[in-house]
Amino acid sequence: MKIAVLPGDGIGPEIVAQAVRVLEVLRSEGLKIEMEYAHIGGAGYDAAKDPLPEATLKLAHASDAVLLGAVGGYQYDNLPRPQRPEQGLLRIRKGLGLFANLRPAMVYPELANASSLKPEIVAGLDIMILRELTGDIYFGQPRGIRNLENGERQGFDTMLYSESEIRRIAHVGFRIAMKRNKKVCSVDKANVLDTSMLWREIVTAVGKEYPAVELSHMYVDNAAMQLVRAPKQFDVIVTGNIFGDILSDEASMLTGSIGMLPSASLDANNKGLYEPCHGSAPDIAGKNIANPLATILSVAMMMRYTFAREDVAQRIEAAVRKTLQKGLRTGDIFEDGLSKVGTDAMGDAVVAALK
Repeated sequence: MKIAVLPGDGIGPEIVAQAVRVLEVLRSEGLKIEMEYAHIGGAGYDAAKDPLPEATLKLAHASDAVLLGAVGGYQYDNLPRPQRPEQGLLRIRKGLGLFANLRPAMVYPELANASSLKPEIVAGLDIMILRELTGDIYFGQPRGIRNLENGERQGFDTMLYSESEIRRIAHVGFRIAMKRNKKVCSVDKANVLDTSMLWREIVTAVGKEYPAVELSHMYVDNAAMQLVRAPKQFDVIVTGNIFGDILSDEASMLTGSIGMLPSASLDANNKGLYEPCHGSAPDIAGKNIANPLATILSVAMMMRYTFAREDVAQRIEAAVRKTLQKGLRTGDIFEDGLSKVGTDAMGDAVVAALK
């Protein structure tokens, strides 16, 4: 298992360090794991004036999987767009062909009270949001800012999807649903957008190849409302890049904290980039208070999807659950009466539970 480790910026190095400790435990038990570090994001710019240095992309191509922390920081906000940290993330996704972004939103029983919604609404929640990752308005051309004849400036971006892009993400969604509760909800804005009209047509056609899966369609504004009204109606949500970006972040609050949400971004062969859903949180970087559990759970997803080691994935998830059962909480999921711990101590507890 050759893994490229890209800590990135902000709290990235702190949370990745705890995930690496989990990998080291597995390696000490005999799992053949090889790790190599490289820079991305602001760290890439600092090292090579590029948010995705050539050496980093080369390492990623040569690896079986990528473990990434987070990118971004206030000190990079005034850089030209091509040199900003976030461009490194977009480019590595595109460069590796990582078109399928899996974002599970699951509520551990121990964290039902940490959600901003009533416990009875979120208890037992288990949703998989599948976001198409390399198309849509984030990558569509033309884009830019132009001057109009009247002297006013105008910004423009292009939302577009090809039939093949929609078809391949739909197949991933239906295959995932076959292993879960056999329900797919395709989210679009087909009442307004031509792009979404094509999306709905293609997803419907693909759905006929999976007669055991119940397919429904929902406009994105209604989906946003339903996620906070009755989230347990969903099993697998499949949607485009921008809608998936927004809905998956919304779903994170159902779980109590975005610090609990892992993600996987996969290519056609299940090579993946694994990262927490949250950002670099530069305001708390270096303070040993960040929640490392999303990053550790991303390692579990790596074992499940890239390395096909469901047994190892379940061990990691069980170690996280055991740690929560002990009442240990970082600040983002803390409740009165429990034990508030820092990043390192949470990592210690998961490692101990894993052993």
